[in-house]
Formats: sequence, C-alpha cells, structure tokens
Amino acid sequence: MKPRKIPLRKCVACQEMMPKKELIRVVRTPQEEIQIDLTGKKSGRGAYLCGKTACFKLALKNKALDRALKHNVHADIYRQLEQDFVKVEDQFIANKDTIEDDE
Repeated sequence: MKPRKIPLRKCVACQEMMPKKELIRVVRTPQEEIQIDLTGKKSGRGAYLCGKTACFKLALKNKALDRALKHNVHADIYRQLEQDFVKVEDQFIANKDTIEDDE
C-alpha cells in the first residue's frame, strides 16, 4: 500500500511550505466575514499562517492576508484576529501535539 500524500500549504507571512495540519487557516466566508478556521473545512477563500505570533505580525505588516484573501482587511479586523490568534494558539499547539502522538 502506498503511503498517503500529505497536503502542503504555504504560510502567507514567512512563505514556508508546511503540512496543512500544522498551519492555521484564516478564511473569508461568502458573507465577507474574516475568521479563523481551525477545522480547515469552512467554505470560503482561505489563507494559511504558521502557528507563531511572529508570523501573524509579519502578515499584518506586509498586508499578506489582504492579498491572499483578495479582500481589504481593516485594522479592527486585524486586531480581532490577533486576539483570536492568541486564544487559539494554545489550542492549536495542543491539537498539533496530539496529531504527532497519533502518528
């Protein structure tokens, strides 16, 4: 049996290719809302970020999310995303550890 292919995605901030499950997805929904999608299954246009706060700050500085989501992301949305990013960072790290333990 062939080994399963691991899907890779690129972090929009640091441009590093990583397995999809090691990245946090930011999605622009069809209703034009921008939110964090930990499941990776919400409908809409997605952009991926490393689980590091430094990458989020770099994306903010370079307006990488604006380009990736093809939508103007306002400063207040960036502030809300930053708060959400800090909240989900611990949960994301915990999930990543359990995935690595399963393999």
